[in-house]
Amino acid sequence: MYTNVKSHGLFGIEGYTVNIEVDIYAGMPTYSTVGLPDAAVRESRERVQSAIKNSRYSFPIDKVIINLAPADMRKEGTHYDLPIALGILVATRQVSDKNIGRFSILGELALDGTVRGINGILPMVIDACERGEKNFIIPAANAREAAHIEGVNIFAVENLKQAALFLDGKLDLEPTPIENWQPDEEPKNNDFSLIQGQYSAKRAVEIAVAGGHNILLIGTPGSGKTMISRSIPSILPDLSKEEAIEITKIHSISGELSPNAGLISQRPYRSPHHTSSAASLVGGSTKALPGEISLAHLGVLFLDEFPEFKRDVLEAMRQPLEDGFITVSRATFRATYPANFMLVAAMNPCPCGNYGSKHTKCRCSLQQIKRYQQRISGPMLDRIDLHIEMTEVEYSEFTNTVPAESSKSIKARVNAARELQRNRYKGTNILFNAQMDSAHINEFCSLDSDGEKLMEMAFSRLKLSARAYKRLKKVARTIADLDNSQNISAAYISEAIQYRSLDSKYWGN
Repeated sequence: MYTNVKSHGLFGIEGYTVNIEVDIYAGMPTYSTVGLPDAAVRESRERVQSAIKNSRYSFPIDKVIINLAPADMRKEGTHYDLPIALGILVATRQVSDKNIGRFSILGELALDGTVRGINGILPMVIDACERGEKNFIIPAANAREAAHIEGVNIFAVENLKQAALFLDGKLDLEPTPIENWQPDEEPKNNDFSLIQGQYSAKRAVEIAVAGGHNILLIGTPGSGKTMISRSIPSILPDLSKEEAIEITKIHSISGELSPNAGLISQRPYRSPHHTSSAASLVGGSTKALPGEISLAHLGVLFLDEFPEFKRDVLEAMRQPLEDGFITVSRATFRATYPANFMLVAAMNPCPCGNYGSKHTKCRCSLQQIKRYQQRISGPMLDRIDLHIEMTEVEYSEFTNTVPAESSKSIKARVNAARELQRNRYKGTNILFNAQMDSAHINEFCSLDSDGEKLMEMAFSRLKLSARAYKRLKKVARTIADLDNSQNISAAYISEAIQYRSLDSKYWGN
C-alpha cells in the first residue's frame, strides 16, 4: 500500500516542504530510502524498525521503499524518523489514513519509540506556516519553541505510540497554548557602576551600542578593556519579539538551544577564543552551519586579543561586516545566514602590552610594535567605527566614593536613541544607524556649514577613506540621537572625529 506524509527540511536558514512517500508491497524483505538522503537519514531504518516493534506495532516483512521528494535536494538530519514510521504504520493499515494528510510531522525516534527533540524546528514551522500548513505534530521537547508562532496548531507528542493513537482518532491531544514571550530585562553581566574611571571609554561604548557601531578598544593590560566589553550586554537595547524569533531561528539550527526552551529573551553575546578557525567564526563545516558571526546576529561579537586571531580569520569577516550576511558555499550546498552584529574588539598596543603606559616601560622595539599593530589590516580597521585608547586607572579613581553611573540609566538613553531610529527608518529594513547606506546617509545625515568645514578638515588631515567618511557621519548621527537632536551640529562631528584619531597614531607612518 502507498501513503504520503508531509514533513519539512532546511536549506540553510530557509525551510522547504518534503513529501515522504512510503510504498510497501510483496517481495523480498528489503528497506530502501531514496531521494538523496544523508547518513543520518539512511540510518533511520534501524531506529524506525526498533521504535515500531517496541511500540507494540508490527514492522512489515515485505519490500519497503521510502522516497523523500523533491528527490534532487539533499535531505539531512534525524527529523524524518517520526513521519517515516507513521507512514509505514498507515501503509500497513495499522493506523487509519483519514488524518495523515492534515499534518506536517517532524521528530527523531529513539529505539524504544520515544520522540526526541530536533534542531531547526522554529524555521521549519515558520516556513511551513507561510506555505499554508497549520497543523504540526512535533516532539514535546520542541513545543515551547514552536508555540510562539501564531496561527498554527502544535500537537506535542512524547512517543510514537501517542502519535499513532492521535492520528488514529483514539487519543485526544490539545494544541500547545501560544507562549507569551517577554524579554529578559535583568542584566546578567557586570554593571557599569562597577567600572572605575574610564569615562571616555564608557561614553564611546554607549554611542556604539546606541547606533550598533563597531568599536575597537586599545590599551595596556589591566586598563579595563575586557571588563567594559563584558559589561556591554547590560546596556544593550530591549529585544523585540520579531528580533527574538530571528535570533532563535539561527540558534535552533545550530543546536544551541537547551531542551524545552522557548524563544531567546536576551540579545546574544558571543566571545570566541583567538584560536578559532575561519569556519567556526564565519560558518562552514561539511553541513555549512552558521558560525559565531551569525550566532551573534542582532547582538555582540567580542574578539579579545584582536591581533592574535589569524589573519585569514579576520579577513573573512570583512564582507559580512559590510553586508550584514554571509554566504557559505560547499560543493553540493550553498546557504546564506544573517550576520548583522556589533563587533567589539580589544587589543594591547604592542606584544608586551606596555606601549603608551604611564607606569611601565615598553620592552618592544619599534619594528615589533609596528609588526604587531599591522596584524590588523587597513580594510578591517576601516570597518570599525570607533577607536578608543584606554590607559591605566589612577589610584584616585579607586578611592572615589561618588558612585559611577549604572547600566540602567545608560540603557534608558540607549533605548530612547533606538526608538528615534526605529521611527526614522520605519518602512525600511534598517533597524539602527550603522545599517544606513549611502542614500540614507544623504537623507538623514546632512550637516550645517560649520559641520561641513570640520568634516572637510578631518577628511584631509586624517586621510579618511570614503568608507570611513560615511561611518564618521553615522556616528555623528548617533551622538545627535543620544542628545535627542534632529540636526547634526559641529559639536557632534567633533566628538565623532576624536574616535577616529587613533588611525594615524597607531597605524600611520
